[in-house]
Amino acid sequence: MNDKLLEIGKNAKAAAYKLNLMDTVTKNKILNAFAEALGTNVDTILTANQKDLANATDMPAKFTDRLKLTEQRINDMAEGLRQVAALPDPIGNIDKGWQNDAGLNIEKKRVPLGVIAMIFEARPNVTVDASALTFKSGNAVILRGGKEALNSNLALAQVLRDVLKTHGLDENSIQILHDTSHETANDLMHLNKYVDVLIPRGGAGLINAVVKNATVPVIETGAGNCHIYVDKNAELQMAIDIVVNAKVQRPSVCNAAEKLLIHKDVAETMLPAIAKALEEHGVELRGDTTSRKIVSSIVPATEEDWSTEYNDLIMAVKVVDDEQQAIDHINQYSTGHSEVIISDDYQSGQEFLNKIDSACVYVNASTRFTDGFEFGFGAEIGISTQKLHARGPMGLNELTTTKYVIRGNGQVRK
Repeated sequence: MNDKLLEIGKNAKAAAYKLNLMDTVTKNKILNAFAEALGTNVDTILTANQKDLANATDMPAKFTDRLKLTEQRINDMAEGLRQVAALPDPIGNIDKGWQNDAGLNIEKKRVPLGVIAMIFEARPNVTVDASALTFKSGNAVILRGGKEALNSNLALAQVLRDVLKTHGLDENSIQILHDTSHETANDLMHLNKYVDVLIPRGGAGLINAVVKNATVPVIETGAGNCHIYVDKNAELQMAIDIVVNAKVQRPSVCNAAEKLLIHKDVAETMLPAIAKALEEHGVELRGDTTSRKIVSSIVPATEEDWSTEYNDLIMAVKVVDDEQQAIDHINQYSTGHSEVIISDDYQSGQEFLNKIDSACVYVNASTRFTDGFEFGFGAEIGISTQKLHARGPMGLNELTTTKYVIRGNGQVRK
């Protein structure tokens, strides 16, 4: 364990203690100041981002899309900060209260987790989103981004830290690691004395490595092998619109659809139209034998395709006999992120909602809505695909835990 990281951990723990005592008015004031500071530092942030993009010439387009910042994307970050400021503060909320047989008044109260660490890949927006949500929920944060986005992340974090310093608050509420080496990341995974929870955000490789190696508690997030099932009672234009949006609007993100399942009764009529719309947007289709007989441009899919998160303009297609086969296929290959049924039949929709074991399950809507901003959380720190503590987009409430506050008047247990 290197001394620098230990110091960062100690500083985060001390900052978390102060944040736990901070009132909501002050937190909201700082969040709005964060937003204003992003606006006044656009040129500095974009200059740093250009350095990262210049070093990313060998990266696939799906990664540079995540990495690239624009004035609009920075403005969106600022808007996210303002939305978080406008949200109710969960800290201090009482989930429930009661009096036991001994006359003790017991309350279950919302408190911060403490120190949250994040290991994430080439998404500079995570620096701002994570800082906003942890700050509002009274947690200190230690950020370790990927080397590809180092300049962007450092610039964004410095803007936020400068605001804290200007207002006489502890800069160590938000800390970012300058060292992006695997050794430092591994040390962060073992910083049990100071880190209360670790959240990895990125591809399956990163998430699996953290889950396998970390000794601090981990909330698993991110990997999105998302499915759309077109039922025999689907309306064609709705199916086209949803499938194209879910796959094409931003294919590099975890809530983009990767798989298309279609009922055999409508495959002959609907699949050619859906495939044509996708191919017009440059999507490569890989399919099973039946789908390739219907649309000749579909190339053969392998077994690996069914479990692959492409993050690219690629989609795998399978014709299924019925809804149950679609459900079984999704539950077998899904990462537990987001799944969709397109159907005008209420009972089919309800069956899909009840039987699919994923964090977010939709009837007649795009997977792209699985997002903290779209859910009204202002931002998200990640999308949890596990079942303990938090599941789905993680907003403020998911960054809290509870403690019991008990008031008595001299009771002793008999």
